[in-house]
Amino acid sequence: MDGLADLEAFSVEVAEHVATVTMRRPPVNAQNRRFREEIVRVFDTLHDTPEVRAVVLTGEGRAFSAGADLRERPGLAEEPGAYPRHNRMVRAAFDCVIECEKPVVAAVNGAAIGAGCVLALCCDILVASEGAFLSMTEVDVGLAGGVRHVMRHFGQSDARLMIYTARRITGPELLRMNVVSACVPGPELMGTALGIAREIAGKVPLATRAAKRSFTLTEELPLHEGYRYEQSQTVALAGTEDTKEAQRAFAEKRTPVFKGR
Repeated sequence: MDGLADLEAFSVEVAEHVATVTMRRPPVNAQNRRFREEIVRVFDTLHDTPEVRAVVLTGEGRAFSAGADLRERPGLAEEPGAYPRHNRMVRAAFDCVIECEKPVVAAVNGAAIGAGCVLALCCDILVASEGAFLSMTEVDVGLAGGVRHVMRHFGQSDARLMIYTARRITGPELLRMNVVSACVPGPELMGTALGIAREIAGKVPLATRAAKRSFTLTEELPLHEGYRYEQSQTVALAGTEDTKEAQRAFAEKRTPVFKGR
């Protein structure tokens, strides 16, 4: 893909309107500055790529992402301004996934620890292999972070259990806790995630993007204000060519052809 040819920590492949983004920073896809700069570039590019309608994010090897590369942390406290710059980039690496207008499916193939766990939780839909796990290990190293992201997906008691104990919450437990939408054997993971993404890609692109905006913008709004915003989205979509084509195709029992307008 143009603009993404020189990636070191990622690869991007596009087929059937689905982009597969693979973290490739052996051995465990730890997140350093280069990783964060690249993930922002990747998701900003996908945001503006019309032929991409959905994204699958996964990790190469035995880990989804084992979190922050702690080798970059020493010295941050001693250099004035280093922590604010570092924290801003960390937030950007998560926000770019949340703010990407294309729905993102996390295919959690292995360990997702700390920042890796948060990255998975920033995705729209999570599927996990049976051997995968999420873990927030900050309390083990004297830190505390990720609470707000964890609370978006976990119930109150389970969120506190995860944060306070630093336990590994495995795929089957994540399914029981309603954190992931599917938990499958490892060999079936990518097929499951790609199947969901292709299903999304087959819908009206303008509508799926509007739906993601609604999830993002209404998360903290009261019910009345949130639903009123959603209704405004419906009004805006009603006059578009793709919505009219979707309705014609439904009535005519055929596959719609979307033009992105």
